[in-house]
Order: sequence, then structure tokens, then C-alpha cells
Amino acid sequence: MIEHNKISDRELRNKIKNAEICFGGNQKLKIYGTLKCSSGKRMKRENRVFFLSENDAKQNGFRPCGHCMKSEYQKWKNGLI
Repeated sequence: MIEHNKISDRELRNKIKNAEICFGGNQKLKIYGTLKCSSGKRMKRENRVFFLSENDAKQNGFRPCGHCMKSEYQKWKNGLI
């Protein structure tokens, strides 16, 4: 997990380009989603974190986003994850 406050914009772009970051999340709400999610783009910088994989997000106690990851969210909501 990488906190947005602790990484420069240049480093962030490089990590996304090199597929070292694939998902973003809200640290306060414990929600993760895709980098293209409109909900994630509105998030405050101090709440934003980044993950290499879904597994990384889940291991840190985050749940899937209901907007950009609907099927994963439904599985989580129904207790299948």
C-alpha cells in the first residue's frame, strides 16, 4: 500500500505506467477500485492510497467499490469474498 501523500506525482505516473500500481483506495472508508473510477478521482489526496493488486487491497482490509467493481462488490456484499 502506497499513500498518495508520500509519493511524488512523477513517481506515481511512473508506477502506473510500469503497472506497479493498478488500484486506488480510500484509506478512511477502506474501499478500493480501479484508477479510472469517477468516485476515486473525487477523493481527497490525503485519503488516497494505491495498491499493486486486488489481493494487496484485500489483505489491508479494503472492500471493492460499488461503482467501478460491481460484480466484486456484490460478491463481497453477499459474503462470498
